[in-house]
Amino acid sequence: MTKATWIRVAAFGAAALLFLALGAALRPLVVDEPPVATPVLNDTEIGFIQDMAGHHQQALMMVQRLDPGIDPGVARLAQQIGDAQRIEVGTLLGWLRLAGVTAANPAPMAWMGADHETGGAHAHRATVPPADQQADPSAALMPGMATTAELDALAAARGRDAETLFLQLMQRHHLGGVAMAQAADHLLDDGPVKQTARSMILEQGSETGLMTALLEQRGAGPLG
Repeated sequence: MTKATWIRVAAFGAAALLFLALGAALRPLVVDEPPVATPVLNDTEIGFIQDMAGHHQQALMMVQRLDPGIDPGVARLAQQIGDAQRIEVGTLLGWLRLAGVTAANPAPMAWMGADHETGGAHAHRATVPPADQQADPSAALMPGMATTAELDALAAARGRDAETLFLQLMQRHHLGGVAMAQAADHLLDDGPVKQTARSMILEQGSETGLMTALLEQRGAGPLG
């Protein structure tokens, strides 16, 4: 290789190194760096969604176990509750899939913090059956949940007895759901999960009032 050829090779090599250095320096200006991923949901939102999805699923179970031969007014209310909560379960589970987390909460109700432990101002919890009476042990930590025995009794009940028991169980269940939604509303600053919690408070609060009136018509009150 001649001296002139060596000079040309060295010159090309130096130019290549220069272009590489310039490219590395200019890359942030001309190539979009991948953005840092931000969490889809925070821990409070995830815990609330997981627990509320499980809570709603028991409400759907109660609707399914209700005697189809009951009074049409109670049947319409049960269908209304079932339709609304089925849609909400789909939304809740969709959020969890987006966040890449499981539907089951490994620490049920922990998102409520001190309110759950102490029954504070935002808890307003309905009676919680003992853990050994629950179909799902985690349900003992959620307000308003029915026991296995209560669900079996509802499935066996017929006519007016079925209507009364369904209204009592669902009234208690709704009060528990409202307590959970109120806690989420209190803990969250903004966002769609907070807005959904507020919608649940209004919807289930209204249905609870109707259930109270229907129970009074039947000479019955809430479960003790």
